[in-house]
Amino acid sequence: MSKLYIGLISGTSMDAVDAALVAFDPPQRAQTLAVSSAPLPESLITLLRAIGPQTPLACIARADAAVADAFASATHELLATSGHRREQIRAIGSHGQTVWHAADGSPSLSVQIGDPNRLAERTGITVVADFRRRDMAAGGQGAPLASSLHAELFRRQDTDTIVLNLGGIANITLLPRNPAADITGFDCGPANTLMDAWCRRHRNSNFDAGGAWAADCILHHTLLERLTSDAFFQRPAPKSTGPEYFNLDWLATRAGNALAEVSPGDVQTTLAELTALTAARAIRKSLADPAEVLVCGGGAHNRYLLARLAANLPEYRLRSTAELGMDPDFVEAIAFAWLARCRIYNMAGNVPTVTGARRSVVLGGIYAASL
Repeated sequence: MSKLYIGLISGTSMDAVDAALVAFDPPQRAQTLAVSSAPLPESLITLLRAIGPQTPLACIARADAAVADAFASATHELLATSGHRREQIRAIGSHGQTVWHAADGSPSLSVQIGDPNRLAERTGITVVADFRRRDMAAGGQGAPLASSLHAELFRRQDTDTIVLNLGGIANITLLPRNPAADITGFDCGPANTLMDAWCRRHRNSNFDAGGAWAADCILHHTLLERLTSDAFFQRPAPKSTGPEYFNLDWLATRAGNALAEVSPGDVQTTLAELTALTAARAIRKSLADPAEVLVCGGGAHNRYLLARLAANLPEYRLRSTAELGMDPDFVEAIAFAWLARCRIYNMAGNVPTVTGARRSVVLGGIYAASL
């Protein structure tokens, strides 16, 4: 049986499909053979960003098909650039595109689109998809899900390790050096989602490259205090969130009149500090002893954000996962290749001490390739 898997994900930025071709041999090792980031068409990005609770079902159905087509194109591009054939791939792990995540509702909900039937048909490769809902059916948050991969790749016996993913949302995985101790983790707040949205509104740019705009402006302490007082930051784990909660409407509500009194640049600086401070507080509260912090996700390229993290965590050693040979932009794509492998072998993919599920469960459904 092939040891090659493809992981696909489009995150909360909704700008590209991140794809990773990974070999798991032996299973505790992940060898990344190729990666790519395929931009989504602007028309699809516009459609995705407009989806909300009141979006007509027909629009969501069109987006479901369009996301699958974009994922199929990303797969073909990855195979072409890597020199591999579809017959060599055991399965695709497709996270899809999250359009709604409300894990604290009754019932808890999480919706990812990108029809796996269409993806399997267009690629000729078996697809594993719909990873979150089985964990939620078992009482979990359905997120974060990359913790099982983090444990396989980054857990060490000589130091406690924290993996800090700075995607749209910031989440942490705590990997104690004691192999008998539980792995824990949770979403700790916004990472790039607010900063990127603010850049789109005020700079006509999808993100603040390197954190240059934030670095040139001034932190507004009153605004920061209003934002950090949100109840989410005080809630105990397990917890997860998304742009359904942390968005510009949330910012306007929390900031009140202060938002109109602060320059757009100073707001950007304050949003960067919000991410750095809330992530640092979550790390300190979870693991008071100094540890190694491995940073991944798009925020790993934000030099100002990393400097503010270091300032808030002076005793901790911060490193990019790139120093361990793992491209920080593709750790999540690799995680879904790993979760596809887990499903193929009927292995549990969730970490109940992270998601809050009652038990370990096998995640995802299998959509077989054409005969």
